[in-house]
Amino acid sequence: MNATLVFGGARSGKSAYAERLARDSGKEVVYVATSRAGDGEMATRIAHHRERRPAEWQTVEEELALAQVLRAWCAPQRLVLVDCLTLWLSNLMFCDGRAYPEVGAVELPPRFHAERAGLLDLLDEGLAGDALFVSNEVGMGIVPWGAISRSFADEAGRLNQAVAARVDRAVLVAAGLPLVLKGAPC
Repeated sequence: MNATLVFGGARSGKSAYAERLARDSGKEVVYVATSRAGDGEMATRIAHHRERRPAEWQTVEEELALAQVLRAWCAPQRLVLVDCLTLWLSNLMFCDGRAYPEVGAVELPPRFHAERAGLLDLLDEGLAGDALFVSNEVGMGIVPWGAISRSFADEAGRLNQAVAARVDRAVLVAAGLPLVLKGAPC
């Protein structure tokens, strides 16, 4: 297994960089899309990502059961690119349709905890093939307003730390430029 976390801010070039790594791997690529088109703006973003992908890449759309998809698709001859962990995290936070308070404690759904633990357990066990995980770095700006926004920023930071601790390589992308923070250069 060779797993890499590629993370950075919005429009930092992290997805394009991860896609380049996938193309250059020489392996069969499976692209795991975690996003859902909840509105027109998000549909446009998804379409932009689809247009960039080579036609021979297989796309698997999965909003919640990421560990299950990785177990099914990771193989020695294949590279699985997951884009992106923070969208997956957001999907899990809202998977049961609950409304969160503007102030006060945020209680996340049981599935959130189960799916997050499932991904981290799988990374501890080791994947059957190579994987690239794309994630947003959301903790470098101002503290968000509202309990759920703060909870999201906290959980995204915790997830990025947990995944970075388990993967072979972690790469921060800013202004389209990669900076390897852990592991061998790409």
